[in-house]
Amino acid sequence: MEQVFENKRDCCGCGACAHRCPDGAIAMEPDEEGFLYPVIRAERCMDCGLCQTICPFRKEDHWKNEQMPQFYVAKHRDGEVLRRSTSGGAFTALSDQVLDMGGAVYGAVFDSRFRVVHQRAPGRAGRDRMRFSKYVQSDLGNCFCQVEQDLRQGKPVLFTGTPCQNAGLRAAMGPLAEQGPLVCCDLICYGVPSPRVWEAYKQMLEKEQGAPLAEVSFRTKELPWSRSNSNRSFRYRTANQREGQADQRFYRLFFESGAILRPSCGQCPFASACRASDLTIADYWGIEKYAPEEYDPLGVSLVLTSTERGRRLLEQCPSLWTEARPAEESLAEQKRLHQPAELPENRPLFWDTLEKEGLEAACNAVLDPLE
Repeated sequence: MEQVFENKRDCCGCGACAHRCPDGAIAMEPDEEGFLYPVIRAERCMDCGLCQTICPFRKEDHWKNEQMPQFYVAKHRDGEVLRRSTSGGAFTALSDQVLDMGGAVYGAVFDSRFRVVHQRAPGRAGRDRMRFSKYVQSDLGNCFCQVEQDLRQGKPVLFTGTPCQNAGLRAAMGPLAEQGPLVCCDLICYGVPSPRVWEAYKQMLEKEQGAPLAEVSFRTKELPWSRSNSNRSFRYRTANQREGQADQRFYRLFFESGAILRPSCGQCPFASACRASDLTIADYWGIEKYAPEEYDPLGVSLVLTSTERGRRLLEQCPSLWTEARPAEESLAEQKRLHQPAELPENRPLFWDTLEKEGLEAACNAVLDPLE
């Protein structure tokens, strides 16, 4: 077999094929945009076809559940947890419960160079690094191998990631995903930006400020939690600065342009209310309209339960207040529950300019000037 996919739009980079390949013939390697894709080593491939059979993009049901989930508004009972969370602290409550059962939590963190990678956390210190949004496609590394080892030892696992990563994990684990103590938790994803652009952006900021980055944050709660405030700008601090500052260029490339999204995001089969996970967590946008008494300036979570396993874990979280809500509210507010991201026509222009002239010129090529 020459390749797993026919077009890059048909690969989300989940790595399930590489994990399940019985001959170790598949490696995940970055392309010119920085996204990971499976590359088949022809000399090892036995042409069994398993990689295509389990592929979440090729599988007819995409590893998704058939039934509609139940929708909940949720909020952590501890105000300090709310301050340190992206929205309402649902992830902290769910992961606390799994850790208290002697389990492990998997999620995205910044490494020492602010690259976004998936890691395993056996305790709260490692788990806390997974809080707050990271708008870059994470490198899963050997997480699937670690999850499999945990499950075979009977250790409870909470895996958090994008919908396609969760589908990839279910594909990679096979029957173990249902038989083992695994809870899959995804996010309502608006697409995954390029790791290469993220690296170029960091380098541009460091060059402009004349010092390496010391802190980065995609989401803060300096202003009251709301749709307009929460995704206003990226904030960072370099080693020669006392105070952090804001910059909008990466945000605009992600939310306004979409030119830096992975090609598969434009036809994502997981942009649906039917999920490939047990649980889904997100911001409860619009709660101030539908239930003003439930709004909190420190954040409010949306939680979807798609399986009995997910519902059981949610019910076991004493630190999380929840209340069932009509599905129509979030279906109206969350576009990615019913349609994928739109990739712009000028996407090739962005990448061509980035290659020839650098990130600043590429930003100017696809972004309108700010007034």
